[in-house]
Parts: sequence; structure tokens; C-alpha cells
Amino acid sequence: MMNGRRIENGGLVLFVFLITLLLGAVVSTFAVALLWSVLAAILFQPLYQRIHARFPERSNTAALLTLLVVTVAVVLPALIIGTLVVDQASGVYSKVRSGQINFAAYFQQVHDALPDRLQQLADKAGLDSFERTQARFSNAVGSRVSGIASRALSIGTDAFAALLGFGVALYVTFFLLRDGTRLGRAVCNAIPLEHDATTRLVDRFIAVTRATIKGSVIVGLVQGALGAITFAIVGLPAALLWGLLMAVASLLPAIGPAIIWAPVAIYLLATSAIWQAAVVIVSGVLVIGSADNVLRPILVGRDTGIPDWVVLVTTLGGIELVGLSGIVVGPVVAALFITAWQILTEQRAATGSADARVEDQADGASGEVARRS
Repeated sequence: MMNGRRIENGGLVLFVFLITLLLGAVVSTFAVALLWSVLAAILFQPLYQRIHARFPERSNTAALLTLLVVTVAVVLPALIIGTLVVDQASGVYSKVRSGQINFAAYFQQVHDALPDRLQQLADKAGLDSFERTQARFSNAVGSRVSGIASRALSIGTDAFAALLGFGVALYVTFFLLRDGTRLGRAVCNAIPLEHDATTRLVDRFIAVTRATIKGSVIVGLVQGALGAITFAIVGLPAALLWGLLMAVASLLPAIGPAIIWAPVAIYLLATSAIWQAAVVIVSGVLVIGSADNVLRPILVGRDTGIPDWVVLVTTLGGIELVGLSGIVVGPVVAALFITAWQILTEQRAATGSADARVEDQADGASGEVARRS
């Protein structure tokens, strides 16, 4: 009877596993839309709760109002800015094709403006030509950043798929906002782990998701906006495109937007645009560079417990694996990995302590019996 029960339970677990894989295959087309629905529901759940507190008997109304706020405050500005960036990117691409923008000539200008000693050092380092420098830079960091930017600029290549995914995301977000708390409890109860471990993992997932979106995405957008304003002030073309690249580069810890504005400042100095270079440097160091230090503690509120180098590696790896969604997926996976190992370590330590206490009690009992006899 017991063996039959085990076989039935094993069959049920196998069926659940297989049907879960099948469901994942069925909805894989909308995986990105569903992911961002979950992220949006987590991020804007506090807003929904505030609205729902004013309409306690009208959950649908509260969810619709939350979606309206998100659409007006986030989605529409993003679409407008995205359209402008695509237009500017198309203009820059046309100028590069026609020869109006020649990066090799710009590089040569900077190289020739360097002092003789620095020119010799650059030549010995293999930085004597634009093509060689571009190849080395691309192999190090540039290929990653340009890949991220190309993914960002290619969002509108399939308008119908993007529109369909956007509609699915909004539709699912509505239900996740309205029923998120109940669904969250159901998922926690269904996960085959101890309740305390499940609670810690879920709390960690929510905390890191919110921290990543606020600390990376929002801060990146602010730094990108400040960079675009700076470049517009000094008269550089395609300021919004440069701002987008700075927003993407802000995901790189320790380097950040400086990977964009520093070469631009060097070029301006080499071409005798002194005041423009001074504005870019001052803005880059004091304004753009300080935005992260000022805004991140306010938006995040507490440390996520993930080292910067782990954030860098998992962010780039996540983008390589799943596209722009890797900005959030990478750090979240890293946080869950760290938390899971912490729980396992604590449980093993607790088990070891309990076993040691049992052994001590057994030794004490044996000694007491020996003394009595």
C-alpha cells in the first residue's frame, strides 16, 4: 500500500513537472511581456494598495486607475522619447553612411592633438589607428554596450508583435495588480519548500526586483536625461541618442556614463572647444556622476546585499541571455542564488548544532548511568 502511494505521488510530481514545461512552451512567445507584467505589478503594488484603500469595495476600479497612472506617467513618455531617439539614430546612421560623420577622422584629430610623449605611448599600445583601437575597445567593453543599445533601438522593428506584447502585458498586469496578493500566497503554498525558506526567497525576490528597477533603471534614466541635456547645451548632435547610450552605460558599476561623456570631452578638448569640454567634464563629474550617489539610497532605501562585480557580471550575462529584460533578471537570479545558499548553510549549521546537542545529552546520560552503577 505504501509503495503504491509513493508511485502515485511520484507520478503526480512528474505530471506537474511536465505540464509546467508544456505551459512554459505555450506562453514562451509572450515570455517577455509576462515578465514585465510581473515586474510592473511588483513595482506598482504599493500604488494600487493606496488607491484601493480609497475604494475598498472596487478592486477593478483601483487596478484600472493604477494602470492609467502607469500609462500616462511611464508608457507614453517612453514611447515619445523612444520615437525621437529612433529618429536621431536614423539621422546619425545616414550621416555616417554619407561620410558627414567620420569617426576615424575624429579619432585622428584627438590622436594628433596629444603631446608627443602621449602619442608615442599610444602608438606603442597599439592605439595609433582608429580601426585597431575600435577593435580592441569592442572586444573589451564596447561590443557589450553597443549590443545593449542595438537591442534597445530594435524594439520597434516588429510593430505588430510589439503592440500585441504590450497589450498582453497591460492585460495581465491588471489581474496581477488586483489579485497579486492572493496569487502570491497560493504560489508560496504550492512551492515544495519549508515555509520560512519560501518566505525568505519570495521577500528577497520582491526586494531585489524593486531595488533593481529603482536603483538601476530609474537612476540610469536620470543620468541619461542629464547627459542628453548637457550635450544639447554644448551643441552636440543627436543629444537624445547620447543620453540613451549613457542610460545604458549607467548599468556598468564603477564605469557608468563616463564611458560615453569622457571620450566626448577629450574630443572637444582636442578640437579646441574648451568651454564645451569644460561643461561636459563638470556636468559629468558633479551632476551625472553624483546622481547615482544621491538618488540610489533614496530610491532603493536599503542595500540589496549583492556585490557590485556580481551585479555587473549578472546584468551583462542576463542581457546576453534574454535581452533588455536581463537588466532585472540577472541581479534577481544572483540574489536568489545567494539567498538559497545562505538558507542551506543556516539549515546545515542548525542541524549540526542540534546533532551536537543530542550527542552531548547522550554522553551525559551515559555518564550518569555509569556513575550510578
